[in-house]
Amino acid sequence: MAIKQRSKSLRSRENDLSDGGYQLTVLNNADLIDDQFVRFSDKITNYGHSVLKPTAVEIFQINIGKLCNQSCGHCHVDAGPDQTEANMSRETLETCLEIIERHDIRTVDITGGAPELNPNFRWFVQECARQGRKVMNRCNLTIIVANKKYNDLPEFFAENSVQVISSLPYFSKRRTDSQRGDGVFEDSIRALKMLNKVGYGKEGSGLVLDLVYNPTGTFLPSSQCQLEAEFKRQLDRKFGITFNSLYAITNLPISRFLEYLIESEQYSDYMETLVDAFNPATIDGLMCRNTLSVSWDGYIYDCDFNQMLDLKVASKSTHISNFDIDALASRDIVVNQHCYGCTAGAGSSCGGELV
Repeated sequence: MAIKQRSKSLRSRENDLSDGGYQLTVLNNADLIDDQFVRFSDKITNYGHSVLKPTAVEIFQINIGKLCNQSCGHCHVDAGPDQTEANMSRETLETCLEIIERHDIRTVDITGGAPELNPNFRWFVQECARQGRKVMNRCNLTIIVANKKYNDLPEFFAENSVQVISSLPYFSKRRTDSQRGDGVFEDSIRALKMLNKVGYGKEGSGLVLDLVYNPTGTFLPSSQCQLEAEFKRQLDRKFGITFNSLYAITNLPISRFLEYLIESEQYSDYMETLVDAFNPATIDGLMCRNTLSVSWDGYIYDCDFNQMLDLKVASKSTHISNFDIDALASRDIVVNQHCYGCTAGAGSSCGGELV
């Protein structure tokens, strides 16, 4: 069964799952944990990790807004066209720039929503590039063709050497549109061709175009290497499209995907799949260890998924207004039941497989 595409966010529908605390209540259902699922904190303790500690901050990931031109059925951010208020301000972006420069954080990972919809997006990218940072932008592709004023985004990305990371659930129309909405696949193909035209994904251009795959149902991703090879073959054969790498990301049981699991009565089975597939070899590479995640309103989290559950860092420095790199370096990483999603099988992160 494919994930149902949604027209409105959980927040605008006043769904209980729009609240991170309520999601955690579902994830920590005492009956399920007692009878079926070991607590994640106990699981990793059994493998010698009573706590998870961070390494040096290598990636500063910033969600600059939940506003999006799409409303995807699996979206863990609960982004959509109705999320107009959740947009990072210029002042908050300026504070982020100061932190990045002061602490020489080399990689800036910009995400959303559709981050390009933030009115300060282009200015922020240019400032990061001016600082000499590696800039990654998570682009849903359709934004490029959504309006004429975004048609020049491929040229803008190229001018600023932005690594473009683009969502494409599959290389077929049916599976992509079932998750992301009617017409999304065709618009995505158009956008990919526009990116290829300016050099993205082309050997020797230095312009990196990566794709993100996540399953369209309640199963773990196949081998990332095999998926990448098949995506490259199919997209080149059918459309003449090339790209660099593919990231395979597991759907975590939060937000709209959690809603889908509950509505389809597959929640327990999916959690069992994740728990049974727990792989201790993934722990050292978890993205929460070398990444800080910042929400549109400036709060700090261990990862993008904790952000959506409102699980702030366990530190006195919980907001960029009182950013303290030393305090953050000594924190314990906050974990919960959803963390099984990142440790199942080959592991999962914003950069794909872990092992």
